Amino acid sequence: MKYKTIVGLEIHVELSTKTKAFCSCENAYGKEPNTLTCPVCLGLPGGLPVLNENVVKYSVMAGLALNCEIKNHSKFDRKNYFYPDLTKGFQITQDDQAICYDGYIEIEGQEGPKKVGIYKIQMEEDTGKSLHMEEDTLMDYNRCGVPLIEIVSKPDMNSGAEARMFLENLKSTLVYLGISDCKMEEGSLRCDVNVNVIDTESGKKTKVTEVKNLNSFRGVEKAIDFEVERHIGLLEKGEEELRTTRRWDDANNKTVLMRIKYTVADYRFAPEGDLPPVEISDEYIEEIRRSMPELPKEKSLRFVKEYKLPKYDAEVLTSTIELADYYEKLVEKFDDYNMASNWMMTEVLRRVDLQGDEKFKTPFEVEDLKILLEQIKENKINNNAGKKVLREMFETGKKPLDIIKEKGLIQISDTGEIEKIVDKIISENPQSIEDYKNGKDRALGFLVGQVMKASRGKANPQLANKMILEKLKNI
Repeated sequence: MKYKTIVGLEIHVELSTKTKAFCSCENAYGKEPNTLTCPVCLGLPGGLPVLNENVVKYSVMAGLALNCEIKNHSKFDRKNYFYPDLTKGFQITQDDQAICYDGYIEIEGQEGPKKVGIYKIQMEEDTGKSLHMEEDTLMDYNRCGVPLIEIVSKPDMNSGAEARMFLENLKSTLVYLGISDCKMEEGSLRCDVNVNVIDTESGKKTKVTEVKNLNSFRGVEKAIDFEVERHIGLLEKGEEELRTTRRWDDANNKTVLMRIKYTVADYRFAPEGDLPPVEISDEYIEEIRRSMPELPKEKSLRFVKEYKLPKYDAEVLTSTIELADYYEKLVEKFDDYNMASNWMMTEVLRRVDLQGDEKFKTPFEVEDLKILLEQIKENKINNNAGKKVLREMFETGKKPLDIIKEKGLIQISDTGEIEKIVDKIISENPQSIEDYKNGKDRALGFLVGQVMKASRGKANPQLANKMILEKLKNI
């Protein structure tokens, strides 16, 4: 391969604390503009910040979950720049002494499992929001001071697909922790991409491009793929460009130049004099570690061990905490773990959209699904009938037993009744009998299908299959 892609990510995650990072204003999304503000988060004279302890706690939880080293000592800094959504003229963040360093996330890379390094996790505050109208730009400062963690990856990813896997794993972990809802459409998870390309033969490489305005994981993957092709084009033409910041144009599937990239010196970082350094003990860190919930990877491994599920099934069923909880509630009452998994993975999940930020939910209770699976396992209805019942449960929310009764789906398991149907089908299909005797096995499936059709799908297919075989041997 002549070209190698290098990708790093900067992810901003809003923390789900009740109040903002440095004041007592409510931390909430979607409220009337400029109603959740105070002198502190607006940066008015005399307003002094006070650190929300839960911001520290949630940051430590994230660091532990992402295999980071947690620093006992860290400090806040001022990052200076002018923009209308930054009323103070500086952002409170962490520069050279962040709270977490040197972590990693495991993904399935292009050449197998790989660890993508995390350089650091830092605490900071969010800025306001610009609302661009036709002629004016309006400002909503409700988001000013909302607590963030910025997660900076190492440049260990080599494709858009790997970046997407990294983000999916990260989001799942943070949601499991309960420290953020990670809703991209609400801005509680935002991602900037840094990408460049190296010519492995000549050693020549392009300048790093930062891509902003990415509002989906699919958008991240597409933006990286677009930039890779653009950078390869620069190398092949022998062209160079300055380090730039670009935005993703989702409508036209391309990146667009925004500005020349800021350098660290442009931000004039300085210690935040109104906040003392953050000092946390090893005992405090261990207390947080003990209080943390089971994480996706741990839960997936437990599903394999405890429920004897295939690795892939376990990973899908633990992809969201709601889905994992639903499965566990189901198998508390229904002990055929694989049957429960198969129905969840196929018939249930294909009717539930887990794309975007939608949570797993069904229009019926876990108990209803358990009753349906019992009816199938006990041969009271067959699989096909079960699928029909489930479809109607999704469409109407009706109880499974009511649907089975209304539609007359109880399976015929009476051998005498099935035998009458089998005899009739055999007598009406002499050619199929001849075909079977001549080694055409498909003829058996045809005959079973005719029995099922004649019984309107109610005959027990295993009994019908067995009975037809016995009769064919004696003909």
